[in-house]
Amino acid sequence: MSRLNNETDFFHGKTEAIGVLLVNLGTPDAPDTPSVRRYLRQFLSDPRVVEIPRLIWYPILYGAILPKRPAVSAEKYQKIWTEQGSPLLSISQQQQQLLQRELDIRFSGAVKVALAMRYGKPSIENALEELRQQGMRRLVVLPLYPQYSSTTSGTTFTAVFKELGRWRWMPELRQINHYHDHENYIKALANSTRDHWDKHNRGQLLLMSFHGIPKRNLTLGDPYFCECHKTARLLAEELNLRPHEYRVTFQSRFGKAEWLQPYTDKTLEALPNEGIKKVTVICPGFAADCLETLEEIQIENQELFIKAGGEQYDYVPALNVREDHIRMLADLVQQHTQGWPEADSHVQSQWQRQADLTRQRAQQLGAKQ
Repeated sequence: MSRLNNETDFFHGKTEAIGVLLVNLGTPDAPDTPSVRRYLRQFLSDPRVVEIPRLIWYPILYGAILPKRPAVSAEKYQKIWTEQGSPLLSISQQQQQLLQRELDIRFSGAVKVALAMRYGKPSIENALEELRQQGMRRLVVLPLYPQYSSTTSGTTFTAVFKELGRWRWMPELRQINHYHDHENYIKALANSTRDHWDKHNRGQLLLMSFHGIPKRNLTLGDPYFCECHKTARLLAEELNLRPHEYRVTFQSRFGKAEWLQPYTDKTLEALPNEGIKKVTVICPGFAADCLETLEEIQIENQELFIKAGGEQYDYVPALNVREDHIRMLADLVQQHTQGWPEADSHVQSQWQRQADLTRQRAQQLGAKQ
């Protein structure tokens, strides 16, 4: 049995804060084979990501995948790596900083934001500890996945619950399962698409590519497929697109099992034969550009489309650090902190006075802190 984590930073009357744990998938530490192997081992060992009995899966993972796939993936990471390192990590760090700035304005410093990666660094454990050191007694978990899936948001919550289970004084907890149909999320996607069209020639088709998951997950009750289609429908309505002017596809399939269809790569290969030779691609399920968008979509799939006879291929970047994206994330936090005293500007000063009184009473009773 693991021991409880003793919270030595506690003292009576300490100003309490709301913590926001901003979580994305993760990234290797470097674009080399050993780093990618460590990352993939952690990622593919997650039972929510690969729902195969461990006795069957581990021989495949350790015998066939980890000896070969890391070198191939490392070459892909090398194509997108920047001076700042991993694009996913550097963009996520900027999102954390900008979200903190926006929430400081809205909540007068009562809300603290920490960034974590589900796999790799910074870890969920370290990010939660960072928030605890800042006085966090209430917590909002915000996974950067607009559409809920057990493989993404679900595993994030599992990891958070596991870590908090070691805490002696657990925080009040709220979690944001999804925001696939949030009005301002849809508007941000539409604004991003229009901005892109203003700078480039508009394609004949807007292809909305979402990350794939095994079809079995859908039949077992995962809502991801339905939420992707709702996002696509709402975005199409916001852009006034007719049904033949957009399509929904799924990318990044892995292994031999059937995944959600239609597949992005197969669709792009077929479009030129349908007379569609100018296409715009957007990935509404990614809050930050990463390997799957920058290498798979922007490089690999573009090559497939052009080789098949396509003429114009444009990728709309993820929402990343757009102002409307950051404001939307702040809106989510504000919505999910309603009723907490730190989130109410009328209560904050009274809350601080109460904390001061608590400290004084505790000292009168002999407390050292």
